[in-house]
Amino acid sequence: MCGLVGFTETWHDPAEARRTVQAMADQIRHRGPDGEGTYADVRTALGHRRLSIIDREGGGQPMFNEDGRLVAVFNGEIYNYRELTRELEQAGHVFATRSDTEVLLHGWEQWGDALPKRLRGMFAFVLWDRRTGTLFGARDLFGIKPLYYYRRGGLLLFGSEIKAFLAHPAFEKRLNTGRLGDWLSIEYLPGGDTMFTGVQELLPGHCFRWQDGGLEVCRWGAPHFAAQRGRSLGDWAAEIDRAFTDSVEAHRLADVEVGCFLSGGVDSSLTACKAARQQEKLRCFSVGYAEADCSELPAARTAAAQLGVPCTETLVNAGDFFAANRAVQWALDEPMPNPAEVPLYFLCRSARRQVKVVLSGEGADELFGGYPLYCQGVHAGTWQRLPRGVRQLAALALPGCAFLQRGAQDRWQRSARANYVFSTPAERDRYLRHPPDHAPADCFRPYFDAVRDLDEATALQWVDLQTWLPCDILRKADRMSMAHSLELRVPFLDREVLAAALALPRPLRCTRRSVKVALRAAAARSLPGGLARRPKRGFPVPLAAWLRQEPWYSRVRETLTGPVAEEFFHTRALAELLEAHREGRVNAMTKIWSFYCFIEWYELYFVEPWPPRLQKI
Repeated sequence: MCGLVGFTETWHDPAEARRTVQAMADQIRHRGPDGEGTYADVRTALGHRRLSIIDREGGGQPMFNEDGRLVAVFNGEIYNYRELTRELEQAGHVFATRSDTEVLLHGWEQWGDALPKRLRGMFAFVLWDRRTGTLFGARDLFGIKPLYYYRRGGLLLFGSEIKAFLAHPAFEKRLNTGRLGDWLSIEYLPGGDTMFTGVQELLPGHCFRWQDGGLEVCRWGAPHFAAQRGRSLGDWAAEIDRAFTDSVEAHRLADVEVGCFLSGGVDSSLTACKAARQQEKLRCFSVGYAEADCSELPAARTAAAQLGVPCTETLVNAGDFFAANRAVQWALDEPMPNPAEVPLYFLCRSARRQVKVVLSGEGADELFGGYPLYCQGVHAGTWQRLPRGVRQLAALALPGCAFLQRGAQDRWQRSARANYVFSTPAERDRYLRHPPDHAPADCFRPYFDAVRDLDEATALQWVDLQTWLPCDILRKADRMSMAHSLELRVPFLDREVLAAALALPRPLRCTRRSVKVALRAAAARSLPGGLARRPKRGFPVPLAAWLRQEPWYSRVRETLTGPVAEEFFHTRALAELLEAHREGRVNAMTKIWSFYCFIEWYELYFVEPWPPRLQKI
């Protein structure tokens, strides 16, 4: 796990370019404190920060091929690099290291643009071909590892985190005000846009090619659901169990100790169970609160005891939570108001004190149908068979049935509404000083248009794989772990596990009342007690209660009514919302925290001197 930065343009002084790319790399030192390297010629400069996990002595970057024509910078892990090395050696390639990075260099020579399809792992990499003047970059199928770019005239900046761009003199830092309304409603921006004008995120499963000042972005891969009929639940459980066992073994590849996050839910418990059977002395880590109704610690303790693994617990209180949020927003680059980011930040800090790599259960819900929203999709899919007029009349007659109301809308509107912070654009616009002229649901329309042939629940899953998973789940996992120089690996998000999930018939993923049907059956083959049947809890945080307490209420109120808030929002409306929440008339936690996080993020990136001063916690 590392961090990469760089830029290319028509011509520059190599010495000056090296100084600039070094400054860019310094901005992301947290991604790789073990080593650094830079490269510069008259057109391109590359920088790298290294967290050494594999080939700790010989894996330094930027890395060159044998004749020095190709240069690579890479963030991630290639779990099948040994098999690919053997294949490439048989084809005549000569390797100088035992690093997975070198596979990219020889793989590009052998397979060209088809290289990403050969890789099993999490990755974002950039290759510079000095002879042809071609820059090639790619991101893994799920978007586990980040890659951003910024184009201005004949200049292309790229890097693992946006904050690196701030060190380049040509970068123009501007807020993407036109997307603020979308961000407030959805909490992220699907489709590659960011909250910085001109900065794009390379989408999962995409690659780019830059040559002669021209940029071409294309898709190299995408998941496709294609159910295989005629197999029993037991057969599918065995197939999933085999694929996941193999994936955990592959994800344990490292020259350092590997630990595991454990919440007590089925996903983390299964991950820990498989890892504990494959290695001695597996260390696990969990996080929770004194507030028992929100804490996962009791469930984690039970799971650890049943699995026979030691588990280090981290307790987060309200003071810790509010003190850390500025550091969290800084680490994220873009504002993110998911309260689970903060406990994850502390969990990663705790784990890094003992290990350098952890396994985590992200991705299981999106692959195997783990969200209640998908059950509603099964309901709505049935409802969709009725004529639109009948659906609309029934929705009006039965206002308490949310799935019927959503069933009266188009598919893309239903999904967006389910993810709204605000139930309607009108509700959102009550707080915005400059509301947009479009509905946030429009962001999802292209995704649903691409999967019109899929049933309702499966379409929701596919869209989540393209949006919610990379833009929320994986983004916070990467940034919170990298903030502490910890490598976080996600064995559910593996191409072999994906193949099994995509072939599952929908009823073995979710029904009207059940989620993760086949995965729970697979987990029951390994997990003791009732761990495989434990209901999903998400990542609960007692923030709603804290916002009603002092001094946190006053702290948030001061922020929501301050000068930065006044620039973007109707502060009287924000104060009224906060007061209604404190009095218990509404639960406005999500809305309040969204406004609060945006303001704290904006102050860090646009108001305060750079780099900001962050409180040590």
